[in-house]
Amino acid sequence: MSSPGLLVWLLVAIPLVCSAILLLAGKATNAWGHYLATLAVIVSFVLGLVLFIQLLGSPEDARAVNVVVYEWIATGNWSIELGFLADQLSILFVLLITGVGSLIHIYSIGYMAHDDRRRRFFAYLNLFIAAMLILVLADNYLVLFLGWEGVGLASYLLISFWAHKPSAARAGNKAFIVNRVGDLGLSMAIFTMLAMFGSVRFEDVNAGAPGLSPLWATLLGVFLLVAACGKSAQVPLQSWLLDAMEGPTPVSALIHAATMVTAGVYLVVRSNAVYEVAPIAQTAVAVVGTVTLLFGAWIGTAKDDIKKVLAGSTMSQIGYMMLAAGLGPIGASFAIFHLITHGFFKANMFLGAGSVMHGMNDDVDMRHYGALAKAMKITFFTFAMGYLAIIGFPFTAGFYSKDHIIEAAFDKNLLFGVLALIGAGVTAYYMTRLMMMTFFGEKRWEKDVHPHESPLVMTVPLIILAVASIVAGLLMNNWITEWLAPTTGQPAMEHPSLFHFTTIGFITLAVVAVGVAIGWFLHKGTIASVQPATKNPLVIAGRNDLYGDAFNEYAVIRPTIGTADALATLDHAVVDGAARGSATVASGLGVWLRKAQNGYVRTYGLTLGVGIVVLAAVMLLGHLG
Repeated sequence: MSSPGLLVWLLVAIPLVCSAILLLAGKATNAWGHYLATLAVIVSFVLGLVLFIQLLGSPEDARAVNVVVYEWIATGNWSIELGFLADQLSILFVLLITGVGSLIHIYSIGYMAHDDRRRRFFAYLNLFIAAMLILVLADNYLVLFLGWEGVGLASYLLISFWAHKPSAARAGNKAFIVNRVGDLGLSMAIFTMLAMFGSVRFEDVNAGAPGLSPLWATLLGVFLLVAACGKSAQVPLQSWLLDAMEGPTPVSALIHAATMVTAGVYLVVRSNAVYEVAPIAQTAVAVVGTVTLLFGAWIGTAKDDIKKVLAGSTMSQIGYMMLAAGLGPIGASFAIFHLITHGFFKANMFLGAGSVMHGMNDDVDMRHYGALAKAMKITFFTFAMGYLAIIGFPFTAGFYSKDHIIEAAFDKNLLFGVLALIGAGVTAYYMTRLMMMTFFGEKRWEKDVHPHESPLVMTVPLIILAVASIVAGLLMNNWITEWLAPTTGQPAMEHPSLFHFTTIGFITLAVVAVGVAIGWFLHKGTIASVQPATKNPLVIAGRNDLYGDAFNEYAVIRPTIGTADALATLDHAVVDGAARGSATVASGLGVWLRKAQNGYVRTYGLTLGVGIVVLAAVMLLGHLG
């Protein structure tokens, strides 16, 4: 195995092995298990950084490292290897997963310090990182599916980590079940690839995609979209996302920022060759992303739980990425650009929310906050950097990445552009609302609450992420499209200046400013400490997650239960009835025949005589005939 190949293999193996050690060695690792898990992810990040530097220094046509671990499946004409691929696309994900993941591990040392099951928590974190690395480093869709399922398992374990709370147990089950629907889509996509191409390797699928009929290309694209909707919480498979906030806050940061919810975007971008020959499916991706970015923003405007506001925001921002991915090569690189910057500023804000909760006795209700800017200065400053980035304040990370998506949307379709622009304004509003309710105004704390700053082990990751939230866009803006061009098919684009503004850019800034102004004006005064009742149907819908659970109840759950009941009735009445009827007939026949077995010789003799006569008559008739 070559040196780069060894690095790729170790990237995955180290957190996976450390997770196994912590789970199998049990309580013997309680004292130091969290340090081992954190060190494992840091080492993976360093290895990923070394590999990235090697790829950066290689010629463009040599920036891909293939590693075959072993032949996994060999049957008939199919040969599927357990292999990894580190190229321009996957290496960016590796750096994001391990980089942000390392900071989340460090933060968790402080956040989970008093949890009796901390060692198990870190084992699950390592398992999650390893599964996500398998997902993004896979060189074929079946190995990707292996990581896909590993992420699903780890997310279930982490979301329901505090399973003593019924709400956490339900949330873990919900995430697991809803994601199984998405998994069905990916399974159908893999079956289709094996039938159409005889292979599931990215290279073979990309090469064979242009030969697909329009019907099969569309079906394959739709199957992949269903899978992406499940993992990335896109409409209509978004209902699990807000409930996932029941897990510890570092889990929210890990799942909602740098890992699980980005997997669907990765899948769509990695499958760009399929969508290029399936325009209907490609448009469906853009439509789903547009609807989701608006739905998520709508939900964010109505929630008082700080983590659920950020969860709605995540749903919305992933919607922007899906919209970009559905715009074709012109938007694929922008989708990944925004995915990376979002990983920084959203992890920053989720961990910042955890810091606020740490200082507020785990209270998540923003109506009980207020005036925390003075009590928690580091948390406020770092959170504010994330806030500026997500609303697209000039020269922050989100300013570059999200503006590119909005401009690309306008270039592709006016309606997509207008709706994306509206989403930017709503984002500015609900994030300003969050800032005003949490950090400004009068304090609304309970008497027994004494806000205080978090320890350094929690604030240092916040500072690092805050810096990245500001500078990441500047560093990547003129580089990322050229870097990703070989994998996305998007030609490199020239950006005249980091300070270049387009007409759409100015309009976007104006819409954002309006959103900020409305958020400030409506929340600069007294904030009620209890959520006020309302008859506004828009607010009620937002508070109820746009009735996602109700839709699933009436559109999926009840029809499924009704169908199952009908089949059970049919089985009982027809299938079981036929079985019981045949048994009754056999039993009755037996009772009737038993009468002939009376033990009298004369009866048996008579029966024998009658039989002989009948037999003779039959033979005689046959002879005469």
